[in-house]
Amino acid sequence: MSTDPVPATTPGGAPPPLVLRGVRKRYGSTTALDDVGLHIAEGEIVGLLGHNGAGKTTLMSLVAGLLRPDAGEIEVLGVSTAREPRRARLRLGLAPQELGVYPPLTVRQNLRFFAELAGLRRREADRRIEEAAEPLGLADLLERRVGRLSGGEQRRVHTAMALLHRPKLLLLDEPTAGVDVETRARLIAHVRDLAAAGTAVCYSTHYLGEVEDLDANVAVLDHGRLVARGTVTDLVRDHGDGAVELTFSGTPPSLRVPWPVTRVGEMLRVHAREPHLVAPEVLAALGDSLPRLVNLRVLRPSLETVFLALTGRRPESAGDPGAPGAATAAAPPGSATGEENGGSGGGPKPPAGRTVEAGRHG
Repeated sequence: MSTDPVPATTPGGAPPPLVLRGVRKRYGSTTALDDVGLHIAEGEIVGLLGHNGAGKTTLMSLVAGLLRPDAGEIEVLGVSTAREPRRARLRLGLAPQELGVYPPLTVRQNLRFFAELAGLRRREADRRIEEAAEPLGLADLLERRVGRLSGGEQRRVHTAMALLHRPKLLLLDEPTAGVDVETRARLIAHVRDLAAAGTAVCYSTHYLGEVEDLDANVAVLDHGRLVARGTVTDLVRDHGDGAVELTFSGTPPSLRVPWPVTRVGEMLRVHAREPHLVAPEVLAALGDSLPRLVNLRVLRPSLETVFLALTGRRPESAGDPGAPGAATAAAPPGSATGEENGGSGGGPKPPAGRTVEAGRHG
């Protein structure tokens, strides 16, 4: 799948906030985007997922007019980014990955500068600054120099800059990368409020839990192609088979079980719709290889298993214990997949000190 069917207009008769048709972009011999078609409706949040290098930042840069596509069309609220780039840019807000703040200036001075770039006069600019600052927890920081703020506070300033002109389309490229829990919660809540008020949001992230917290729909990019588009429920139904992942010290053994098995380096992945039920039989099949088992991970059908099925790899955040929704549970010595990890409690036990994990994005 490389295209997303695009309606000609929204139910109210207006063009969709974002439409991409057959978009291609190359950097030398590297194809960043390949025949991508995508649309985002009014009030819709789309979680843009993909590994590093999948094309997420390139897509946002093309929409924002920072890059030109080699082929295809991009429209923002019916305005072509190629034919009318300035008019299209004024209709969207972009908060890229890299912070775009001026450390010597105060928060207010940073926001006023970007408000004026958006064409807002002083009185209106001041009103919009207060409007953007309040929900992001910046109201008490307006007179402080940005260089003296924490990383999370600077990220909130960076996001507020994209909101000052009340864009109908908001592009957020990994807005919570490296931020604290408070900043993450504020950003997630504010994005949901913006969408409820009609703003279309394209939200790039490695944290699958954020997609669920946002109640977002999903678009998955892999090697520059759009490989899936839909609701979390639909994608889990269509692609979300579960698995038992077994990691060994050294070369994995041959495993004879009645379910498909794939090998990735030192890991075996046993594919099953109800992996928590088959885990005991999988452990029993290890036989003399059981002492070499160093990790067992149960992945129920979920957004993570969808991502795994579509891209062949887990998301970058999956092994990060600080990531939202990260699923890592150390098993008590001698225990198997206990009830909290979805196991049946029976069957052979993994060696003491091994780790048992269960996916929690279901």
